[in-house]
Amino acid sequence: MLKSLLQDGVDGSLSSKRVITFLAFMLCSLGFVANLFFGYKIDGTLYDSMMYIVLVGLGVIVTEKFSPPKKD
Repeated sequence: MLKSLLQDGVDGSLSSKRVITFLAFMLCSLGFVANLFFGYKIDGTLYDSMMYIVLVGLGVIVTEKFSPPKKD
């Protein structure tokens, strides 16, 4: 199931944009849980920059869905 989420919609290969966005999301989630439950302090600028990577990555992925298909 995870592999199908990270695949490109065109030819079924792994999309680097989706992989990077997923990894950045997982790191943000890990930092949030570590801060919330374990009292580990995360640097705010580092967390914000990872969050921006996730937001931009999701934006690019969404715009790919709404763009017209490429003609060969």
